[in-house]
Amino acid sequence: MKKQGLQKRNRRNERGSVMVLSALGMLSLLLAVGLGVDISHLYLAKTELQNAADASALAGASALNFHATGITEATNRAVAAMNNYEFNKTGITFSRSDVRFAANLSDFDSGTDMSEAGAMTVASTIRFVKVKTPSSPVRMSFVGFVIGQNRNLDADATAGVSAPLNVFTGYLPLFPVDNDDMSLLIPGNVYTIRGAPGSSISPGNYQILAIDGPGGSSDRIDLASACQDPVGPGGYVDTKPGVTSGAIRQGINTRFDDYASGMDPALFPPDTNIQEGITYDQYLNGSPSQAPSHPGIAGRRVVLLPIMAISQVGNGRTTVQVDHFGAFFLRSKVSGGSGGDIQAEYIGTAVNVGGGFYDPSAPPNPGPPIVKPVLYR
Repeated sequence: MKKQGLQKRNRRNERGSVMVLSALGMLSLLLAVGLGVDISHLYLAKTELQNAADASALAGASALNFHATGITEATNRAVAAMNNYEFNKTGITFSRSDVRFAANLSDFDSGTDMSEAGAMTVASTIRFVKVKTPSSPVRMSFVGFVIGQNRNLDADATAGVSAPLNVFTGYLPLFPVDNDDMSLLIPGNVYTIRGAPGSSISPGNYQILAIDGPGGSSDRIDLASACQDPVGPGGYVDTKPGVTSGAIRQGINTRFDDYASGMDPALFPPDTNIQEGITYDQYLNGSPSQAPSHPGIAGRRVVLLPIMAISQVGNGRTTVQVDHFGAFFLRSKVSGGSGGDIQAEYIGTAVNVGGGFYDPSAPPNPGPPIVKPVLYR
């Protein structure tokens, strides 16, 4: 009898031990699952915050123009991009002091980077923008009692201008003509980028390219936005005959807040300064200035154009070889009728405009460097 009673007590003790072990196992499992959920949440939140920092830095770098106004615009764009972002369902308060500038990437590591005000004094040397987000709390749902109810996250990103490009996208389907020795173009001077009737450079050739087709509708869209077919020095492109006055006027004039033929300002925004008759230097200095009636984007009047040698230009529809690319400034919009000669100012300095890439097997683009914004780290 004593032996049977002892066995019963042992079985009850075993059942109690199993229940305790099961409870501990369930608790451990719940903690493990909770930890996994919270770690996944932290990882996703960090990724979102890093994406926001990357976008902010790239927005800032897209405005760098080697001029003091570019520093101001870079700060504006970086701050606007970050403050439009909602992290963890709350907004981020990102200030101008969170945007830093440098001439070299190593300046950020050595602590010799600059504030907005400091960068404006040496704007011609500034090539990089860095943003750092303020610390933002992420609430822990399951393991807060172990590692704290909130974990603070931040992110930083550095963007800047690329190495000089030699294959280009983002150019207009018009072209100026230079002497064969490329001696004609002088910074600050204006040049014809599309001839008027009666003043074509050769019979039927009015300096218009057939990049996306022979019709006027493609010209309208390409002049309001840009051509995306990559081409560089030495590449060949087709020209098209005729002045295509209406489509060219409607495309270019979107950059001056003038819309016709259903052109949408949301797709083809104006420049932030639509004052006509000003030089590129005046444009950079922001005076005189006229604001558009639609939301604008700075730099829309700075355009990338292929430049041809006069010996390459034939009659009517023909194929021409690109000598190189250059940046030009649209001083005024195109007038009615045939529009006359369309002219633009040759910038002749380094610019951050258009798009493209560097091809080590292709020839370099002569002249001042043309760059684009890229993310570095």
